[in-house]
Amino acid sequence: MVHNDFDELDRRILNTLQQDASLTNAELAELVHVSPPTCLRRVKQLTDSGVITRQVALVDPSKVGAQLCAIVEISLDVQASDKMAEFEALVEKEAAVLQCYRVAPGPDFVLMVQVADMPAYHALAHRLFATHANVRNVKTYFSTFRSKFETRIAV
Repeated sequence: MVHNDFDELDRRILNTLQQDASLTNAELAELVHVSPPTCLRRVKQLTDSGVITRQVALVDPSKVGAQLCAIVEISLDVQASDKMAEFEALVEKEAAVLQCYRVAPGPDFVLMVQVADMPAYHALAHRLFATHANVRNVKTYFSTFRSKFETRIAV
């Protein structure tokens, strides 16, 4: 399903679910002004087509002991596609790495990392960066305050 294929009902469903995915089908149907069977069918179509990829609970990092957020720039020595994929496979296994982006220009990757504290970050940096032969440069920014965090995509 391409962006242009969305009708107004799809947009209402997506916007509502992005605010609260815990709604029952009946509650969602009422909020988007359609019958429950129609709502269920549309949500299934959006899921089957890959528009809705998963439904999750958002957790406050400070409530679960993950107070330190680091934004990490990584430059590799060799940028061949297999080396890039190798690095991505390495960070994919690390639970503290919440997001990994290939970027250009500048560094090869930007990672969003959430850990308990500075010792936890140092342990992660040693595991992922210091011992990886292809990592040329690491530049880390530590968040001092998060003024905005949003997972919603405007549709």
